[in-house]
Amino acid sequence: MQWTLVIPLKPLARAKSRLSDTAADGVRPGLALAFAQDTVAAALACPAVRDVAVVTDDALAGRELAALGARIVPDEPRGGLNTALAHGAAVVRAVRPESALAALNADLPALRPHELERVLDAAAQFPRAFLADTAAVGTTLLAATTGRELLPSFGTDSRARHRASGAVEIALAAVDSVRQDVDTGKDLRAALALGVGPRTAAAAARLLIPEQ
Repeated sequence: MQWTLVIPLKPLARAKSRLSDTAADGVRPGLALAFAQDTVAAALACPAVRDVAVVTDDALAGRELAALGARIVPDEPRGGLNTALAHGAAVVRAVRPESALAALNADLPALRPHELERVLDAAAQFPRAFLADTAAVGTTLLAATTGRELLPSFGTDSRARHRASGAVEIALAAVDSVRQDVDTGKDLRAALALGVGPRTAAAAARLLIPEQ
């Protein structure tokens, strides 16, 4: 099964505020862009991924991610994360109604294509499925196969909400790179330990990363 990934990205100036313990205000937008670039590049290198649609209104991010091969979908509803994902899914399915869709976080800088492929292959066995984040509270990927609605419910306690909505939780070992999103300095250190993409590595090298 070939998938279209829908990746939401808020304006960079407002991104990653919880990284304030690690990155100053002037640094965080560049770091958020680096996360998204490494995420999109890894996703496009995954054999199970047909294409990637990024839902964003940030002009710089749009240009940089389009240069990697992503389709940019303007966030016309401007109603928050789940509304952006639903909009992106609708835009994709207006062109290809049969598309299998997966919503993916934009802050997975350690993402490895072969691990993403394993997760998507597992998701293909169910109408809707999701992968919990490292903290086992949130969600990093939500998938819907052909003919199924995505029904995103990201945010606080999204793991429980996606499970309650009928999505099947994907239980796979050794897919840490797909689970490790980055919201805090601790998360960033964990991603660096896994091995991040080149843009995040370059951006993180300019930071003083506190020791664990």
